[in-house]
Amino acid sequence: MSPYAAGVFISIVVYLIVGNYAGRKVKHLEDYFVAGRQAPTLLIVGTLVASFLSTNAFLAETGMAYGGYGVLLLIVTALNSLGYVIGGLFFGRFLRRSEAITVAEYFGKRFDEHRVQVVSGITIIVGLGAYLTAVTQGAALILSQITTMPYGGALCLAWAGYTFFTFYSGSRGVIITDTIMFLLFSVVAFVALVFIIDAAGGWYATVSELAAYKAKPGIISWHGMVGPDARWSTPTDSLTWALVLGVSWAVVVAVSPWQASRYLMAKSEQTVMRSAFAAGGAILVLYVALLVAGAAVNLSNPYIEPQEKTMIWAAMNLLPTLAGALFLAGIMAAALSSASTFLSLVGFSVSNDIVRHKDIDDKKMLRMSRYTMLAIGLAALAIAYLMPPKIFWLTYFAGTVFASSWGPIAFMSVWSKSITSSAAFWGIVSGFAGNAVPKLLSVMEVISLPVFMDPVLIGAAISLAVIILVSRFSKVSDTEKAFRKQIHVTPETEFDQAEVSRTLLWPKALILAGVLTSLVLVAFYVGPYTKALPTREGVISGELVFALGYGAMFIVSGLLAYFGIRKSYGSGA
Repeated sequence: MSPYAAGVFISIVVYLIVGNYAGRKVKHLEDYFVAGRQAPTLLIVGTLVASFLSTNAFLAETGMAYGGYGVLLLIVTALNSLGYVIGGLFFGRFLRRSEAITVAEYFGKRFDEHRVQVVSGITIIVGLGAYLTAVTQGAALILSQITTMPYGGALCLAWAGYTFFTFYSGSRGVIITDTIMFLLFSVVAFVALVFIIDAAGGWYATVSELAAYKAKPGIISWHGMVGPDARWSTPTDSLTWALVLGVSWAVVVAVSPWQASRYLMAKSEQTVMRSAFAAGGAILVLYVALLVAGAAVNLSNPYIEPQEKTMIWAAMNLLPTLAGALFLAGIMAAALSSASTFLSLVGFSVSNDIVRHKDIDDKKMLRMSRYTMLAIGLAALAIAYLMPPKIFWLTYFAGTVFASSWGPIAFMSVWSKSITSSAAFWGIVSGFAGNAVPKLLSVMEVISLPVFMDPVLIGAAISLAVIILVSRFSKVSDTEKAFRKQIHVTPETEFDQAEVSRTLLWPKALILAGVLTSLVLVAFYVGPYTKALPTREGVISGELVFALGYGAMFIVSGLLAYFGIRKSYGSGA
């Protein structure tokens, strides 16, 4: 067995042991579904970031950076990271107050209608089922690359690696293993960056050579490669795509089931806030390391095909054996953490949101939930085996469909007095269909949509229009009004000024990090880039705007968080 395979197998065994240990502590439904609502900040941050950074980040997006779109993806990241702060402040803390055990159940309670909970659960099953398929296939591709194992066998091993501890331990095991995985891949991402940059000749040499890289012109420019043979014809098209996707994913991280549901496990609202702020900052930092590394691999090997194998090749050829083994274990960790989260949420939706269970006691419900999750896992394995790997497309579909179907409903459920249960139901249905149908037709090449008419925008616009229209012809019930009023009541324990003071340290850290980030990007990206291309008029200013803007997103997030906390809980003095 190669050291790379050994590293991955050992990590899987560790996760199984930890999951088994956590499973022994599961005694009640709340333990299984929401980890007893006692998770501290570190565990919530760990599960937020780990479930977000799947194989799409380590394989598909680093592959896109290798192909010439790394800085463009950082623009996407700068926007979507803001979604954590917005989600925590304007949705997550209210979600936690509902004391639901799934986000779909929250919608059912908020609108006092089971069909809203059911349709929300169905979107989870379809959307996260697709996401689960993608990350399972990604994990299998990693295993098949580093071992002699055929793809089918690798698929089964990857599936077993996350299914057995997830169905037994539920959320309690998922958040613990997620945090271990988060710490692992965060460290190895920066270790890999150091060795990849060193192999390319050092930092300044890397930036200078990539700036003038003739094989992929524009590879580290703000707009990426553009032209007749590129993904986008003009810088305007590429920027429009990045802005649309960035805003879409900001909504996704704010309200999607695999992100917002983590807040249901937090031990307090202050934990929700701290976790949201820290997760947004962590994503901003980690993506810089990953995407710069992906682009820099070109200087060591410009012929990697398919591009999704970029970081696997780098781990096995540019890093020392031990570091490479740890990095591959980190990529596998990213895959398994996301897969365990998606499997748990799909299983929870089937057992809790789709099926009525008022007459079932906790013990029977817990057993039924475990069996349901195992069945869902087997179904996911079969689909992953039969469907050709389409990691980026499946991830793109699964993520953005929630921006369309859930985005308007989630925020309006908290902030709108006029939205009705019928409007919520039809808003979810129309938003889902308005996104999924044109996206499917576009992938099948039946239609061709301009960049500014992305399916996520179509779906969101349709959903919002349907909500407004249906709300005009229906009435908000007294129960709905009472529930909304209830979640706007802040528990007295949340006004502990010592705890508020601790929470306010996080926005201050984000603001400081933003200033430092812009300074570093100007000195170590814009500076050498400008020297390498002194005659390219009009290009340098774009890179400078990016450098300043990327740091500015830390600052904007920090300011929004700071004033949001002070307004809601006091000054912390």
